[in-house]
Amino acid sequence: MKLAVFKALWGMNGTLDEQIKRIADAGYAGVETGAPGKDDAEKFKKLLKDHKLQFIAMAFTGGDDHVASLKQQVEYAKTFAPLQMTVHSARDGWSFEQQKSYFAQALDVEKKSGVILNHETHRGRAMYTPWGTAALLKEFPELHIAADFSHFCCVCESLLHDQAENIALCVARTRHVHGRVGHEEGPQVNDPRAPEWAPHVAAHEGWWDAIIAQRKKSGAAQFTFTPEFGPPNYMPTLPHTRQPVADLWDVCLYMAERFKGRYASARKRSRADARGVRGQGSEMGARKGESFGLRAVGRKSER
Repeated sequence: MKLAVFKALWGMNGTLDEQIKRIADAGYAGVETGAPGKDDAEKFKKLLKDHKLQFIAMAFTGGDDHVASLKQQVEYAKTFAPLQMTVHSARDGWSFEQQKSYFAQALDVEKKSGVILNHETHRGRAMYTPWGTAALLKEFPELHIAADFSHFCCVCESLLHDQAENIALCVARTRHVHGRVGHEEGPQVNDPRAPEWAPHVAAHEGWWDAIIAQRKKSGAAQFTFTPEFGPPNYMPTLPHTRQPVADLWDVCLYMAERFKGRYASARKRSRADARGVRGQGSEMGARKGESFGLRAVGRKSER
């Protein structure tokens, strides 16, 4: 399974040309953002082609009719030939019946449009808690998510120790990851390189490990990951000056490289294990399900 790490345009400075070139030069496989307006559409398509970058589109449903909003955004995004689409869907204050009605129609939009839709776990949206997300996933076996568990940590004020069953279902239905590290009181640590956040980084990496293992098991050809740390006010700032406490580009690049390194190490361990298994056929069953040397779904996520 191939790894493809994307970069969000969120929080980047400079012209569109400068942003796309910087992303390509840093070794990212693609860009994740909302489809640009009509004035920049052709330029954006050309930049992606020139720099050989893939595209993950984003949609944000709203207005009086969220289904109509989704349809409109999906149809427009199709003109950019996206690999897939990350969707901020529905609202947190809706009843479960309202949410069910929306997602039933969203699945129909996905089927008819041919665009892969991954609904993000996000505050303010239908999938803002582990239990609410799990309830929807149980209701709709074909529903899939873009996992950003940093929001769950914030909403639950925990590293989700008591949510193993719900997280296991979320892991099983994840097709894309937003790799931001959250904590008990917010959706983003100030700098994942700081040692005080090591337990939080480890918790998130445990969940990502489980997602990778599940995607590999499902036969996915590619795994997509976006290190989606954000600018202020996601990024903490100093009082009075509003100076960010860390450089956003550096933080995202650090997480991208850390993830790629971790993934490469897991693949090497997997190959070594496979060679050992071929030499010890009787042990193959014991290793089944650990195909990337990563945790199986549902196993405790923290080291």
